[in-house]
Amino acid sequence: MFFQGWAAIGRVFILGVLAYLAVVLFLRLSGKRTLSLMDPFDFVITTALGSVLAQTILTKEVTLMDGLAAFAVLIGLQFIVTWCAVHNRIVRRLIKPQPKLLFYRGEFLKEVMNHEHIHEVEILAAVRGYGLPSLDEVEAVVLEANSHFSVIRRADNPQFSTLANVSRSTSMEV
Repeated sequence: MFFQGWAAIGRVFILGVLAYLAVVLFLRLSGKRTLSLMDPFDFVITTALGSVLAQTILTKEVTLMDGLAAFAVLIGLQFIVTWCAVHNRIVRRLIKPQPKLLFYRGEFLKEVMNHEHIHEVEILAAVRGYGLPSLDEVEAVVLEANSHFSVIRRADNPQFSTLANVSRSTSMEV
């Protein structure tokens, strides 16, 4: 139960090193997007890759080649779906969450906040985190696709708005 012999430990060590190197190689080949800040789609891929890595290392029935094939399938699918999302607006809207406006020009957008399960104290914390002492200095607070908050300072004379693609509603617009 606690120790089955050195052969099992040697297998875990060898497969662990080889699977690790293979994952690093695959991720380098797939590009920086695979390792970006995670939204829900990226989280699923990362979790699946971790599961495959663990199964490859620890399960005797899963060979190294089985694990490498699973890595290739998952990373290949992630690449294809990401490519489709870049080139097709409908796929992009289905796969990637849209940023949501939570606070705008002195007003908390309660409907959106409730839909996103965000409380005012989280917005206030984000504003403090950006070093702003008052909501009077804030134009907007946006919940980004990766679940981070962006705080946009009020500008006296804005020429270009960074809020162009931010949704003010709770619905998914396709």
